Amino acid sequence: MHNARIVRPRRGQPGRGTAPSSLPGPHDVLRTQLPNGVTVLARENWSAPSVVVEGYLLVGNLDEPQDMPGLASFVTAMLSRGTRTRAFAEINEAVESVGASIGFSPDRHITNFSTKSLAEDLGLVLDIVAEELRAPAFPAEYVDRVRGLRMTALAERENDTRQMAGRAFRELMYGQHPLGRDMLGTRESLRAITRARLVEFYERFFAPQDMVVSVVGALRADEAVQRIADAFGDWTYRRPARAELPPLTHPTGVRSRHVAMPDKSQSDLVLGWPAMRRHSPDFDPARMANTVLGVFGMMGRLGVNVRERQGMAYYAYSRLSADREPGTWTAIAGVNPANVARTQAAILEEVRRLRDELVPEAELEDCKRYLTGSLPLQMETNDGVASLLVNLEWHQLGLDYLERYYGIINALTPPQLQAVAQKYLDPESYVQAVAGPATD
Repeated sequence: MHNARIVRPRRGQPGRGTAPSSLPGPHDVLRTQLPNGVTVLARENWSAPSVVVEGYLLVGNLDEPQDMPGLASFVTAMLSRGTRTRAFAEINEAVESVGASIGFSPDRHITNFSTKSLAEDLGLVLDIVAEELRAPAFPAEYVDRVRGLRMTALAERENDTRQMAGRAFRELMYGQHPLGRDMLGTRESLRAITRARLVEFYERFFAPQDMVVSVVGALRADEAVQRIADAFGDWTYRRPARAELPPLTHPTGVRSRHVAMPDKSQSDLVLGWPAMRRHSPDFDPARMANTVLGVFGMMGRLGVNVRERQGMAYYAYSRLSADREPGTWTAIAGVNPANVARTQAAILEEVRRLRDELVPEAELEDCKRYLTGSLPLQMETNDGVASLLVNLEWHQLGLDYLERYYGIINALTPPQLQAVAQKYLDPESYVQAVAGPATD
């Protein structure tokens, strides 16, 4: 059915700006699209007798009704609670008996799934995960159990300063925009979700349309494609088109909120700005600027200033998130409540420094070595490779991305980093959320 010649990579020492030949690429990844639109990415790895499968379906939090946050992730939580032919206990026994694992995780745009097993047990595992995705039963006795677990998760979040600061930041940043919708839901929405609503959402949005599956491990690539075709190739339903998201409004001035948690001994701070899409030409210099700001070494400049030099934070770092929609660029810190204002000032001090001064060449070189040197470490496991292949497909970067990655990183210059910092990091306009005890 699928004829493909897998070319083995040539081993060798890469030069500066050159990708190691052992990294995944067009030379050793078979990419096939099935007639129903499912894309399969397969890579052989015979170093261990295991196989990892990772993938996603185009259904998520963005498909929920505005008044029903948490519906998509509730559906995802029910997928493993039984199918039309297998009960929950039967699924668990079958998977555990061969030492395998199957997992699902919800996201805003997509629903992720993954399996890990010995190659000899892949048939069983794929049969089960295909049933869970294609024929979940939504057994009534588990709806209230899952609802209870989610209510407990809400209560735990409300007692966690870090999670509450993150939630408040997202609400301030996005308001009523769909990207600000609560993934977990609210008590009101969780109470209102019935089995009928779960089934209705599943039947409307779960489809193989634009589905992606990566298979990595001790299996011939063409056989891996055939296994996925057997499991999903006859699934033909098409989901409704997803509406375009409205534009985001950027903050003017400072948007700030304090979530009062008086019984806590720590405050968590999230301070940030709207960012770019992953495909923006600004992303690569911004990623490097973020590495300088709060990633490299002991959490970059923020770690050195806020945590090491001034001793104000238990942790302090920065994060750049970018997807198909614009993401966020944030600085995050956990501090003694008495140090919130000083920590905020120190963060903004480092932001101004990144905007006003060129990053020294030596510091930039260190960060380049960090970004290029850490990549092969991520690729040492089947899980890491499978995740990478799925991400390359989701962001439409191409299988040759890793061949280009080293050149992209090593070509970045201090003026490029300064330019993106000046464009996105405004010390006069930002969103800030703090969760913890009130301070005078």
